[in-house]
Amino acid sequence: MRDLHDVDARHYSTFRLAAKFSTLWEVSQVEELASLEFTENPIVLGEGSNSIFLQDISRPLVRYLANDCQVTFAEDEVFLHVEAGHNWHQLVSVTVANGWWGLENLALIPGSVGAAPVQNIGAYGVELADSCLYVDFFEWESRQVQRLTKTECLFAYRDSIFKQTLAGKGVIVAVGFRLKRAGQPKLSYQGLDHLPADASIDAVFQAVIAVRQSKLPDPQQLANCGSFFKNPVVSASRYFALQSHFPNIPGYKQSDGQVKLAAAWLLDQCGFKGARLGDIGCYEKQPLVLVNHAAGTGEQLTEFVGHLQATVLAKFEVMLEPEVRMYRE
Repeated sequence: MRDLHDVDARHYSTFRLAAKFSTLWEVSQVEELASLEFTENPIVLGEGSNSIFLQDISRPLVRYLANDCQVTFAEDEVFLHVEAGHNWHQLVSVTVANGWWGLENLALIPGSVGAAPVQNIGAYGVELADSCLYVDFFEWESRQVQRLTKTECLFAYRDSIFKQTLAGKGVIVAVGFRLKRAGQPKLSYQGLDHLPADASIDAVFQAVIAVRQSKLPDPQQLANCGSFFKNPVVSASRYFALQSHFPNIPGYKQSDGQVKLAAAWLLDQCGFKGARLGDIGCYEKQPLVLVNHAAGTGEQLTEFVGHLQATVLAKFEVMLEPEVRMYRE
């Protein structure tokens, strides 16, 4: 275990706002988690690709770094038990290389396996919940690991029990997956619809990577946390009302009859592509991605986010909700 103090937060968030952590624990075993002593439950941090620290943080933080992956084969399925510290894209790459279907549409999403269930990561018609069997969760109060089934995780669009009733109450230490040894590609989303119906798993994987790289800036080159807002979901009647005023508004019907809107389109219609407030702004190619050009501050980001939300609300009567987790004292 590493016990770090007065830590530069810019090394632990891909948005790289200037801030300090008073205490950061990096642990690799459940026994080390059980040995930690604190008066306030720690903030759990993965690779920092979905976390922004708006100011100095005195509350302790913990990173769980164990990254083993165990594989069990069945006749037409593969079962994986993956520890939380494993890099997500590396996991997807391994499954594609072995021809195990299920995660290929989730390629190049930054972050760790342990962070993936928290917001039920998704892209190009696929969500983590589609392949997840269970999540192992270490509880601070009991100092024990409990296994939550997929149903118990209460997965929803960019949501789960780990963002709701279990938020701040423990650490995800492992995730179980069920993948298929033969599969049918999911190609309905724009950017993949040019592929043939029998496209190989590698073809889907490479197409997803190409689309993501064409739209999203590399966090190493331009600080960002990917898509900043969730795509809002509205009732069908609300969508048709919007469509009467904005005929080109895209909408994606959901299984419950509601309609998912495209947050990027809403922002683009408000003219936010490339907009800036100081060193905080919208990416020039994709307004849904907020970026830190160099020396942005938490105050600038808070003000800019509020401006985006207020403008979209005034034009469309739709409130954008951040997907990124923002922390302040």
